[in-house]
Amino acid sequence: MKNGFFYKVLITVAVIGIFYSCDNTVVYEMYKPVDSLKWHKDSLYSFNVPIHDTISNYNLLINIRNEVNYPYSNLWLFIEIFQPDGISVKDTFEVILADPGGKWLGEGLSGIKTRQTFYRRNIYFPSSGEYIIKIQHGMRPDILKGIHDVGFRVETVSHK
Repeated sequence: MKNGFFYKVLITVAVIGIFYSCDNTVVYEMYKPVDSLKWHKDSLYSFNVPIHDTISNYNLLINIRNEVNYPYSNLWLFIEIFQPDGISVKDTFEVILADPGGKWLGEGLSGIKTRQTFYRRNIYFPSSGEYIIKIQHGMRPDILKGIHDVGFRVETVSHK
């Protein structure tokens, strides 16, 4: 009898979790693994983002998965966004991975922390089509160790 109650509670919690975690605002989300946890300064991670709605506003987010032995508290990135018409915009962006005391800001229980941070808020895309986002690390070492994955997310701005 106790096992039956336990399984009913477990299934109820799982169903609620699935419905709660559904996020209708996500337009695009993709992670790219860093080869052998060694990100060379010349390596670019490219994301092809299809945009059809030019009326809505969007948030752009950078997702980083780092090992807990990553030797820095931040990560400088060079980001270039190519519009469907070929025009590009370059930017430099800092992702803070740990607080001043050294505590990792990302989520995760094991040796990998996932940090999601806003890159741009409430922007619009001027034309419909495929946008290409290229991300390169801008740290001093030629080979950056301890970054597990690089990700990019586009979500519609919620007007609640």
